[in-house]
Order: sequence, then structure tokens, then C-alpha cells
Amino acid sequence: MKRLVLSVLVMMSMTMAFAENEETAAVNNVESFVLNVNMNKLSQALGLSWDQREFVEDAENAFSAELMNVASAPVEERKGLLKKAIKQNLGTMHYLLNEAQYHKYLMLLNATLNNRGLNK
Repeated sequence: MKRLVLSVLVMMSMTMAFAENEETAAVNNVESFVLNVNMNKLSQALGLSWDQREFVEDAENAFSAELMNVASAPVEERKGLLKKAIKQNLGTMHYLLNEAQYHKYLMLLNATLNNRGLNK
């Protein structure tokens, strides 16, 4: 009887450990799509004017919303949706920023995507 109870406990604990790791990986994957931009730091880094700052803030909010849509999409569709969202954001930023600012923004965005594991 003791063997049976211990066997069941071991099987249940192994199952719980496996399911816990799977949930954690899924949550971490979704969390990597959350983009919180500190507009003060971005504004300083890019040297934005007040007008540019408002437009860039709106564009970053739209990009963040697109990333949340990507996170809620099925895994098979995420890569295509992510590329589309990035391409749309870069087009908007290219229109809003001058060449030097856009170059700095590209470096910052690339570093951010690499750090979050989204640039594969």
C-alpha cells in the first residue's frame, strides 16, 4: 500500500513540475512582447523636439498595441505579424525622424528586440 501511495505522489509531483515549466515558458514568451517605453529617455536619446515627441509617443503606443496583438495570436502566425508590426513602426518612425535620429532609433529597437529574444 505504501508503495502505491508513494508511486502516485511521485507521478503527480513530476506531472505538476512538467506543467509548471510549460506555463512559465508560455508566460515568459507573452511577457517578451510587452513594450514599456520610457519616453523621457527615448526623447533624450534621440534629441526629439516637443512636436516630434508627441508623434513618436503615439507611434510607440500603437507599436505596443500591435505587439500585444502579436502576443495573443497563435504561435504559427506570430513571426509574420511581428515582421509586419516592425515594418509598420519603422515606416512611421522614418517619416517622423531625421536620418540621424532614425539611425539611433534603429539601433535602440534592434537592441531591444535582441534582448527580448524576438529578433530571430
